[in-house]
Amino acid sequence: MKRIFLFICTNIAIMLVLSVVVNLLGVNRFLTSRGLDLSMLLIFAAILGFGGSFLSLLLSKTIAKWTTGARVIEHPQSGAEQWLVNTVAKLAHKANLPMPEVAIYEGEPNAFATGPSKSNSLVAVSTGLLHTMNEQEVEAVLAHEVAHIANGDMVTLTLIQGVVNTFVFFLARVVGYLVDSVLSRNDEEQAGGYGIGYMVTVFVCEILFGVLASLVVLYFSRQREFRADSGAAYLLGSPQPMIAALRRLGGIETVGLPQNMASSGIAGGRSWSALFATHPSLEERIAALQS
Repeated sequence: MKRIFLFICTNIAIMLVLSVVVNLLGVNRFLTSRGLDLSMLLIFAAILGFGGSFLSLLLSKTIAKWTTGARVIEHPQSGAEQWLVNTVAKLAHKANLPMPEVAIYEGEPNAFATGPSKSNSLVAVSTGLLHTMNEQEVEAVLAHEVAHIANGDMVTLTLIQGVVNTFVFFLARVVGYLVDSVLSRNDEEQAGGYGIGYMVTVFVCEILFGVLASLVVLYFSRQREFRADSGAAYLLGSPQPMIAALRRLGGIETVGLPQNMASSGIAGGRSWSALFATHPSLEERIAALQS
């Protein structure tokens, strides 16, 4: 409960910060008596779209630790923890990366990498993963996560999310203004586009456009899993350990990470459609490695 509370508070704080910024800059006044100021609206949408994404990226390590309860291994307390730190260090060195933080958390088999940059990253594995995989398979999973960092996937996904968020905010308000203008064209008081038609239309359009935008983000999320698998094969000198790890994942019960981190894990959660999945199927990933 404490983790959920902290996560909610963080998101509220992000929205408050962005609200203050757009108010101070005055870019929230894009609806005028003369019509819609598209330039002002675009700036407003970009601040909300990119601002939320980049603030989330900057706080990604902290949010991940709060959400999963991950404990950073600063002083290894067992041989297994020492092996984890040494293995990540070896893989990071081969990938020409600074040493990431290494963490462990209680949970079902999974692992993830996050962080705002290649020089400020985190690799975390669950106790469930360590208990169900052998060392070679765990090393493959760690290589996969290190490859995510080396590929800059967290930053690239943030940029894509920022772009689609901007278009969602922008287009929803353009459509809202047009609908409200039609509904209130005979009402001088509503000439600025502030009628109920505007508010309802923006709300509905943000949901609809948000769903469509998520398809773009999820497509990239699936493609980056293929690249990280390939990166793991490169770091290990062979695709076989990664194939073995994926097959092991296919034979055990895995649970996806919390929704805000769903795309970060080695194993994705269930999805009613492949279009809305954060990860390709294990069969597709294995076939890609074999080819």
